[in-house]
Amino acid sequence: MRGRVRVAVTGLGVRTPAGNDLRTFWGTLVDGRSTARAITSFDAGGLPVGFACQVPAFDVSPYVSGKQARRMDRATLLAVFAALDALADAGGPHVPPERRAVVTGTALSGTETTEATLLGHAEPGDARPTALYIPRTMPNAAAAFVSMRHRILGPSLTVSTACASGGHTIGEGLRLLRDGSADLVVAGGTEACVTPTILLAFHRCGALSQRTAEPERASRPFDAARDGFVLAEGAAFVVLERLDDAVRRGARVYAELAGYGRTSDAHHLTMPDPKGEGAERCVRQALDDAGLRPEEVAHVNAHGSGTPLNDVTEAQVIARLFGPGQVPVTSTKSVLGHAIGAAGAIEAVAGVLTVHERLVHPTINLDVLDPECEIDVVRRPRPLGPGAVVSNSFAFGGHNASLVFASV
Repeated sequence: MRGRVRVAVTGLGVRTPAGNDLRTFWGTLVDGRSTARAITSFDAGGLPVGFACQVPAFDVSPYVSGKQARRMDRATLLAVFAALDALADAGGPHVPPERRAVVTGTALSGTETTEATLLGHAEPGDARPTALYIPRTMPNAAAAFVSMRHRILGPSLTVSTACASGGHTIGEGLRLLRDGSADLVVAGGTEACVTPTILLAFHRCGALSQRTAEPERASRPFDAARDGFVLAEGAAFVVLERLDDAVRRGARVYAELAGYGRTSDAHHLTMPDPKGEGAERCVRQALDDAGLRPEEVAHVNAHGSGTPLNDVTEAQVIARLFGPGQVPVTSTKSVLGHAIGAAGAIEAVAGVLTVHERLVHPTINLDVLDPECEIDVVRRPRPLGPGAVVSNSFAFGGHNASLVFASV
């Protein structure tokens, strides 16, 4: 849009079940390799669902000391490492500390620390939290550690909007650059919620897939036989800066972050508005913000959780906006599972790489498309046509976020 500050994505960092570096992450998505496995971090034998998508082991020593690591919950560790990688990937732009900002997102921060501290005690007073309990569980821990590590003296914020948190962080980063509050923004989401309590809680509210005999086949967005999502963990961060600044310093630009939409369903705590009015307004808002018409969109990275209600509602929104079967759609969650507060950021990175690589990764485990989902779901890698990429995040509580990425 004329007069609007253009924003570039110049750095990416990931810690995901698909890999801890961009090449492995993208290769796993393009190859369509499921990351759902039996849980290895604790004994899940007594739980009704014993599988999830977990981040592979990684060495903390290149990033933090052992003492620093002990001050962080796993969710914070994942965030700090992904953010550091994103900044390194951006080439270390020289921006005064007062002009740097960080925005982090999470829905269930500190669950590993919380459960290790509080479970197994007859009375709450029997628990013995250490002096680090609060710093490890506070939702803003990731923002605090990233700020301290990189001397970020500008805005340092945390967003918590359930499964839309990661998408909102990147959109709010865009707004900070546009309104002049910062010259560089590190934005992303993190979650480390593969724990006994969270698994059992999602199972009891009917959100998790029950395909215990074949976990790699459990996450099946838009399939007629889908029965819920697979719980996941992970973190993803992007570095945002004004496009003019990025070009001036000779930075590699992955994509332009061209538009952002954010709305609320105001309908139900866990179910989407069956008409999808809030989600549709969100996508339209993002397109209007980018100055684009629906026919200028080449691909939609769907929220695509694999739950019966969400997939139908989102598919109907996409069909109304773009026409039935008119735009290629994929769900990153089919490979990675649902990382809750980190999901939107992880899928945003996938969307950016889709623009950069000119390739749409497939949705796996789609045997029979639900007849109520009149959309073109990508089942094998497909070249990206001319146009922009939309990344959607639709959350419990009716929180919606949509991002638009375009080539430069």
